[in-house]
Amino acid sequence: MILANLSDSPRYEGLHPLFKKAFDYIREHDFADAEPGRIELEGSSLFINVCDVQLKRPEDQKLEVHRKYIDIHVPISGEETIGWKHISALGDSEAPFDEESDFALYVEPASVLVSVKPGEFLVVYPEDAHAPVIGTGTRRKLIVKVLL
Repeated sequence: MILANLSDSPRYEGLHPLFKKAFDYIREHDFADAEPGRIELEGSSLFINVCDVQLKRPEDQKLEVHRKYIDIHVPISGEETIGWKHISALGDSEAPFDEESDFALYVEPASVLVSVKPGEFLVVYPEDAHAPVIGTGTRRKLIVKVLL
């Protein structure tokens, strides 16, 4: 997991060949009034979901994991809390891993909660079980999906 300021994103661009393209696009566009939906930058290898989300209480949000994608969470309209737990500390998932949607959910609580503010980003890798959209109210955020 990486939590950093968008102004420092060049430091992390070498971690994946598509990170630079993603961060450049985020820095060059205003998402406050963008239509919600998917923006494809490199087809299914790199895309951005512009989302308006209803935040949830920590106890109501489940940890999720992905195997094929790295997620980059970028709050646009306000602070968001995201829970984290290393995948090795998880028990059984609610249901078998869904290969098609690259997704599994876990009911146990996160071991760490981090706040992510506009101007910051949080990168979660497949080993990072994460529970996004924790808080109160609604927020606009970006979820960047980067194929491993």
